[in-house]
Amino acid sequence: MDRERLGDFLRARREALQPEDVGLPRGPRRRTSGLRREEVAALSGVSADYYSRIEQSRGPVPSEQVLSGIAHGLRLTLEERDRLVELAGHATPRRARGDHVEAGLMRILDGLAEAPAQVENVLGVTLRQTRLAALLLGDETSYTGPERVRVYRWFADPRGRDRVPEEDHARHGRTLVSRLAAVEARTGPDSPAGELATLLRGRSTQFARLWDEHPVLGPYCEPKRLNHPDVGLLELHGQTLLDPDQHQALTVFTAVPGTESHERLRLLSVVGAL
Repeated sequence: MDRERLGDFLRARREALQPEDVGLPRGPRRRTSGLRREEVAALSGVSADYYSRIEQSRGPVPSEQVLSGIAHGLRLTLEERDRLVELAGHATPRRARGDHVEAGLMRILDGLAEAPAQVENVLGVTLRQTRLAALLLGDETSYTGPERVRVYRWFADPRGRDRVPEEDHARHGRTLVSRLAAVEARTGPDSPAGELATLLRGRSTQFARLWDEHPVLGPYCEPKRLNHPDVGLLELHGQTLLDPDQHQALTVFTAVPGTESHERLRLLSVVGAL
């Protein structure tokens, strides 16, 4: 670990980042060049003292998980994230590249702070959520292991189906299998998608049956229905922005204005603020 260069790198990136870049108000009394240390710490999910010690070249060796949080907090590019990992003394793990949300996509997500929006990778792992998305869907970033993947939760854990009306289960499960099959077809049976399919075939007879049918997702995705425990049934449309370089997608959930779903989505935002 190169403590001095790591501290210099973090300081330079923090001072180059402005409050507006991460959706924070500038305020009338700001004297700091760029963001404050405590602001970066909050964005990164670590304590202000912990982050300050790393930047001041006197902290512990940060774990890869902490570095990933700091990379997101500082809105680093993929190449900058790799340099951060290297300066901390870790090898750049290939598996982590698909988990890093590119700076441009993060800026868009920052601008959608009051909307239900989230970024997920090609496997269906949710990487970042806005506050309203977490209220709507639950905190999908808190899982570990294979549970991180939505299709795995759906078929391996009955709780993964709680918010989808029972009459929609068959269609929803088939859609998830279709998406995984499309990824596996592009990346091969030895890819993470292929490994996940093999794992699920051993866990769920329903998944195995659907997988053997070779389902193909159609060009049109029907509205998604969610049965939320606080506001009731919502019918939502997911508008998706793809990032081809990172194989990630930013999805924003909307409801048709004037409908009950639209009012319930607004109510959810209010309920979540209480």
